Amino acid sequence: MKKLFCLAIVFCVTACATLDRSANPTTRREIKDVNYEARKDDSAPRKRMMVLPFLDAGDKRPQELRDQARAAFIADLNRTGEVIALDSRELKVDLAKMVENGQYKLPEVAKAAQALGVNTVLEGKIIDIRIKRKADNVGVVRHLTTAFEVVAQVRVVTGRAGREVFNTVKTVTVEEQGVRVAERVETDKFLANNPDMITVLVKDAFLDFTPQVLASLDKVTWEGRIAAINGDRIYLNVGRVSGLQVGDLLKVTEDGDDVYDPESGGHIGRVPGRLKGTLEVISYFGNDGSIAVIHSGSGFRENDRIELY
Repeated sequence: MKKLFCLAIVFCVTACATLDRSANPTTRREIKDVNYEARKDDSAPRKRMMVLPFLDAGDKRPQELRDQARAAFIADLNRTGEVIALDSRELKVDLAKMVENGQYKLPEVAKAAQALGVNTVLEGKIIDIRIKRKADNVGVVRHLTTAFEVVAQVRVVTGRAGREVFNTVKTVTVEEQGVRVAERVETDKFLANNPDMITVLVKDAFLDFTPQVLASLDKVTWEGRIAAINGDRIYLNVGRVSGLQVGDLLKVTEDGDDVYDPESGGHIGRVPGRLKGTLEVISYFGNDGSIAVIHSGSGFRENDRIELY
């Protein structure tokens, strides 16, 4: 009799374990978001965007989490073919000194990035990662619902004036339903035991920003710079990859003066510079450069600003 009783216990535990493994959790994804504008015409020149290292409001999450989300976001932006997303490694600035109150001082960073022909600068930040679990506390087999929430923020400013054109906080919620057997839900250490899933959730949250970020660039004027002048040939820091076409006419202006608020001392913006003339694109060179000749005007210099005529 005692032997039969033991066999019955073994059978019960085995059956419950099989039920746990065979359960197919269902996932429901919900995004709280705002509407975004239609994408711009693919034939327009591609604007250069510098993506800064992602920030995190929490100090216990690993750096790798932010790095992987940022790399995926840069790849997704470039995959659209509508923007050239750049890493900030070429920026000759100590970004650690550019963080204040948990955010980058974007106008100052943008001013430094402008010399690299960058049109916009993007900041990404993880604000919070929350996990909520509900379970039936009666019986050996418990039905469990887990809700994952990732709260992320993205800000974009223009490279020329440091003007903010995008600032959105997004909350992405994913719910998973499954079955747990003879286990106290309170003891689950999901963040520690499932780093791969948390990484995927954070990546997914930032990828949802892509259409909105692209739409925000409609508010930004495309521009490039004169990189060098050699006789009658003028070399530009934008070319085929940027979407410039042979035969395009470009107007050239010098940089205007920065204007500051007389009371607060804050940077208001930069006034338009003097129009010097126009250039015509005749060929390409290098990875993303082009060669132009003078169409009208004179007095062109290195680092003069160019834009479509």
